[in-house]
Amino acid sequence: MKLGKSTREAFGLALAELGARYDDIVVLDADVHNSTRTEYFAQRFPQRFINVGIAESNLVSVASGLAASGKRPWLASFACFVMCNAFDQLRMSVAFPALDVKVVGSHAGISIGEDGPSQMGIEDVALACVLPNFTVVVPADEASTRQAVWALAELRGPAYLRVGRPNVPVVYESEVPLRLGRANCLRDGRDLTIIANGLMVAAALEAAEELARLGVSVRVLDMHTVKPLDHEAVARAARETGRIVVAEEHLKHGGLGSAVAQSVAEQCPVPMRFVALNDTYAESGTPQDLLRKYELTAADIVRAARSLLQT
Repeated sequence: MKLGKSTREAFGLALAELGARYDDIVVLDADVHNSTRTEYFAQRFPQRFINVGIAESNLVSVASGLAASGKRPWLASFACFVMCNAFDQLRMSVAFPALDVKVVGSHAGISIGEDGPSQMGIEDVALACVLPNFTVVVPADEASTRQAVWALAELRGPAYLRVGRPNVPVVYESEVPLRLGRANCLRDGRDLTIIANGLMVAAALEAAEELARLGVSVRVLDMHTVKPLDHEAVARAARETGRIVVAEEHLKHGGLGSAVAQSVAEQCPVPMRFVALNDTYAESGTPQDLLRKYELTAADIVRAARSLLQT
């Protein structure tokens, strides 16, 4: 699969487009705007951009005040900083009053590479999902990130958008409509289903191709919205394929796998496997080396699928 832009780059470009459409949108950043790419918005609309400095709790508090005053704030920082450092402010100042604040966590997952574990957001999806009233979205590539930004702009309420640092494979050659809470079926199959999000969607498609060469028919779902989850798509996959593998660049506990497992348990229990980070922090290294070491590749999805087929 050919490489496209990073999802953080796609976010920044889409946010600048959004600013041209809506003059009540304001953007806040914690002094990492050249990394989160909110710099594109800042360059075009400096009067609607606020750099609060390296102070994520203040970042959230200022954004909530702007939302309460009728503005539509988007705030951005590294995923680990905004979700871990400012969780109490997100809880009490955004989730509890259900304010229209869009929270963007950039540099998520272990694929930020050489920056190391202190800057790797690997708990962020779990933390966002436990916040009442929050919508949580993890797009797969450039095109779907752009669509996610525009879809979230139409949503009146709090949301978390997860984006990453590295350039990622192109999953959507053209813009396929992204509907919040509705999974995209990228490939149909009858023997098992792979449910993935973020950069693991491309890995899931690669794994499906390899499994097809082995005679296994695989369905692939891009579950870009973790909350609200597409329970209908999960139930259909369980009933029609009988086995589910979930792949995500996040800790195994509390992320997409946990949400899908709960849905499966409530609707149609089937055997499952999980490709995710196993109760550990990573280390500094190239993105490719880290994804291989921590078993977040297409080969690891194939291995999980083959194990599942033996049950």
